[in-house]
Order: sequence, then C-alpha cells, then structure tokens
Amino acid sequence: MMTNLFSVFDPSTTILNLSLNWLSTFLGLILIPFSYWLLPNRFQMMWNNILLTLHKEFKTLLGLSGHNGSTLMFISLFTLIMFNNFLGLFPYIFTSTSHLTLTLALAFPLWLSFMLYGWINHTQHMFAHLVPQGTPAVLMPFMVCIETISNVIRPGTLAVRLTANMIAGHLLMTLLGNTGPMTSNYLILSLILTTQIALLVLESAVAIIQSYVFAVLSTLYSSEVN
Repeated sequence: MMTNLFSVFDPSTTILNLSLNWLSTFLGLILIPFSYWLLPNRFQMMWNNILLTLHKEFKTLLGLSGHNGSTLMFISLFTLIMFNNFLGLFPYIFTSTSHLTLTLALAFPLWLSFMLYGWINHTQHMFAHLVPQGTPAVLMPFMVCIETISNVIRPGTLAVRLTANMIAGHLLMTLLGNTGPMTSNYLILSLILTTQIALLVLESAVAIIQSYVFAVLSTLYSSEVN
C-alpha cells in the first residue's frame, strides 16, 4: 500500500531512456501567454507589485541601500519554486519540487557559494560567527560544534522542508481521491469532496508560503556572510 501510495511521485514518462518529467520544471514559461510580455494587463501589474514587494524585503534583509540587482537571484528562486509547486497541483503533471533531486540541487550550490565567499573574503567574521556574543568561555567549544553542525545541515533542512511539505499535501489528496470512488454513501462522498477542495486551497497557500520561506532563508544565509 505504501509503495503504491508513493508511486505517484515516481517519474514514469521516458523516451529513449530520457525522462521528460523534469521538463515540467520549465512548463510555467510555456503557460504564460505571449501577450503578457508585450501588453500591460491586470495580471502583469499584480505580479509586478508582488516582485517589487519581494525586492524591497530582500533588500532590507541583505542590508542594501538604494536600487540593487542583488535581489534578482532570490526573486527568481521564489518564482521558480512557486510555479513548480502550483503546477504539481494539476492532474498528470510531475511534481518536481517533491523530489530531493531538485530541492537539494537548488539549496546546496547556494549554501556552498555563500560559505566559500564568506570564508575567503570575511574569514574573521565567519570565525566570530561560530561563537555568539556573551558566550561563557566554558561553553565556547560546544558552541563552535553546535554552530558548525547548524551551518552544515542548512542545505539539507532547506531541501527537506520543501520536499516534505509538498509530499505531505499530495499524499493527503491522493488518499482522499482513492477513498471517494469506494464509497456509495452520498453524504460521505460530498464530505470527501468538500475536504478535497479545502485541502486544495490549503495546498495552494502552502505552495506560496514554502517558496517564500525557501527564498527568505536563502537571503538570510547570504546576509550572514556579508
């Protein structure tokens, strides 16, 4: 039962031993109409306001002054993850963000680049960051170990957090979807449908929140090495 349940996340479409499921990662670019890039419309204005709000927030977290393009990477990261989270809610579309292959591929290079930049350019600051201010001398060795472990597991926690949240919601919807056809009671069936709709709305909110959390935490990790 567990194997069949988790099999909904398995890549299945292959042509010439090349899995095409991962192309769903870029499906969001295809779904955006061409007129979006040419003519201003209500959706474009709303999306621009969202991006402007994210730019201001990320700029504050990074401690930047004036208009700076350093936030573009984190805004792009937020957009990529959010589009893939939403696409995973549609039937017969491969949910790429529910796999550690994608989430770890996003988190690990970012974390590694932040660490290399910090240790090469701000070595003293990185050493000082291992011991919080006001730590007693007796606890300093333990704090160094704790902070080191905390820094090392950051890409794993980023990847697992996003993957686990995507898997949990999809498993619940799969369970409810499999239970519906088995019942003949219209009252129970209507309750299942109502719960399914409520869960779909909740998963839509989770798709936005998790992409926002991933981008904000990446921004905070970047600000620590500056």
